[in-house]
Amino acid sequence: MDIFQTVVAKASGITADSALASVFSARADLMELTENSHEASLRPKSPGGLSHAERAGLACRMAKLNNDSALVTHYESLFGDGSQSLADTSFDGGSDARLKAIIRHTDLITTKPKEAAAGDVLALQSVGMNDPDIVRLSQLIAFLSYQIRVVHSLRLMAEVA
Repeated sequence: MDIFQTVVAKASGITADSALASVFSARADLMELTENSHEASLRPKSPGGLSHAERAGLACRMAKLNNDSALVTHYESLFGDGSQSLADTSFDGGSDARLKAIIRHTDLITTKPKEAAAGDVLALQSVGMNDPDIVRLSQLIAFLSYQIRVVHSLRLMAEVA
């Protein structure tokens, strides 16, 4: 795997000839694991009740909520049918109770994670989400939170390098 072609490298602007190339290369194992986690989070072989399109839309939404245009562009490239509305941060799910609960939960964990409570999981269950799908959603949110922070950290490091 060419670590300079990973989502993190592209989004953070790290290339083979950048100042952080040697530092980045020294963590090739971590970058490979991160890329594998990206694939598992966004395009798993068995997506369960959270489609690939929904995952891309939610990932794009999270990137927008974190003001990360490079990741927004990346996740827009993964859109499938129906995911554009999920990426729109002004969309609240409309009349679809399931989408409304998923969006509310995603936005809450993305922007105010300390405010999350057990009732937030109950809200997902109340719209018919089963426990495996709630775990899938949680994994997606956790991965995006991690990826966004890694990208932001690498950009900051590049600024001072």
